[in-house]
Amino acid sequence: MKSHQETFEVRTRGRGLVDVTREVARVVDASAIETGLCTIFVKHTSASLVIQENADPAVLRDMERWIERVAPEDARAYEHDDEGPDDMPAHLRSVLTRTSEVVPITGGRLALGTWQAIYLWEHRHAPHTRSIVVHVQGT
Repeated sequence: MKSHQETFEVRTRGRGLVDVTREVARVVDASAIETGLCTIFVKHTSASLVIQENADPAVLRDMERWIERVAPEDARAYEHDDEGPDDMPAHLRSVLTRTSEVVPITGGRLALGTWQAIYLWEHRHAPHTRSIVVHVQGT
């Protein structure tokens, strides 16, 4: 069993989804692991990771509208607002999604479905630099 780990940064433009599949695939390729697991972890509490459809951009827009309804920006609703009115809603959105994903590696490649991509979901309005750790383990 062998393992390989890299951290890369993603500069966001503010709230929205950023496809990081290509960068994660690059780490898997660099690992030279043929069969195993790839764990992707975002080191932040106001951003998350999701595996979602990459064919129809309407899916991502619908996800944004849905999460806005579930965890709205409402200054009256939250006590925590240390970094502004989008701070607590960003934390809640991260709770509802995930800070890590695990994808099998088959034949040296991510075993994603045809229409799947790995997205960093920025929940804050302002641009941020987010760190993502990719750990690959297998044979």
